[in-house]
This record gives sequence, C-alpha cells and structure tokens, in this order.
Amino acid sequence: MAEFPPITHVAITVSDLERSTRWYRALFGSEPVLDEDETSGGFHHTVFALADGQLFGLHTHPGGAKGGAFDEHRTGLDHVAFACRDRAELESWCHRLDDLDIQHGGIVDAHYGSGVQFRDPDHIALEFFAPPG
Repeated sequence: MAEFPPITHVAITVSDLERSTRWYRALFGSEPVLDEDETSGGFHHTVFALADGQLFGLHTHPGGAKGGAFDEHRTGLDHVAFACRDRAELESWCHRLDDLDIQHGGIVDAHYGSGVQFRDPDHIALEFFAPPG
C-alpha cells in the first residue's frame, strides 16, 4: 500500500461569499485563483492557492440549509490548522492577526506543539500551529 496521500484542499461553506472572500484575501495576502459557479452542482466556489499546491475553497450553496453560526461542538468540522515551521513563524502570524484586527487567543503551548486560535466571519475555528521545540 502506498503512503497515505496529503490533503490537497479544504473547502468550507460560508454565509456571505463577498465578506468571506475579502476576509480570507486579507488573511492569505493573495487573490483567489478561481471564482466560478459550478453549474452541475448549483453552488459557487472561490479558491485560494496556498503553499505546496494546497487549495483553500469558499463555497456557497444557494437554497442550502441555514444552520446559524459555526459550532465545532456539532458533528462535522472542528477546526482547520495551518502549519508553521517553528514558534518564531507562529509569533509572526500572531502579529499578522493583530495587524488585521483579527481577534485571537494568543499562543497556547502544549507538549505536542503550540497554536494560535482565531475565527473567520462565520465563526469557523482556525489555527496556526507549530511543532514543539
């Protein structure tokens, strides 16, 4: 059996595509590489290219279920974590969040690594994470 493949993309459903696109554009510091309606699926997606060929997509589903704000306590996604090489890079992202006026919980250290948690406009839980050391 081959090694388990890496994740190529993450796609999240958002309530306001324009607002979320502006927010993620500022966070990522880049423009989307794709912005289109999926005619066969009846949804719209906007996609950002991240490091190492990874993609981060924002989806809207017209007429879809309205579940209120994101809550990681419900079955489904808990959070999305972005990898940092080390604590110094983690600290720089913490400063970037401050510059963007994005509230966060500061760096939290644990034996398995350190992280900074924050939320997007739909309250989706996000994190920057660095390994221990």
